[in-house]
Amino acid sequence: MNLRRDVFQAIADPTRRTILLLVASQAMTAGAIASNFDTARPTVSKHLQILTECELLEQKQNGREIYYYINAKKMKEVADFIEPFRKMWDDRFNKLENIMKAYKPKK
Repeated sequence: MNLRRDVFQAIADPTRRTILLLVASQAMTAGAIASNFDTARPTVSKHLQILTECELLEQKQNGREIYYYINAKKMKEVADFIEPFRKMWDDRFNKLENIMKAYKPKK
């Protein structure tokens, strides 16, 4: 059975977000990624599997090593989905800030 994982459930986990940050600038092997955590390597491998199933990471074999790298296209899809919400909250916070600046307490 091919289980399709939800991207937002995948990035909800802090370890997986850290993995995404690690491979954002360069491709890394599972061992190199695992060396950044105080957990067992199989635990990190499970996180890599989830991120790969969600298509947030891609794999490329180079000799005996498998390198993981960010799937920029999928990350852009996630960012594009989130952008309207970010703009909405920025607008709301800016309005609140303007109200707070204009507020003069009664003496």
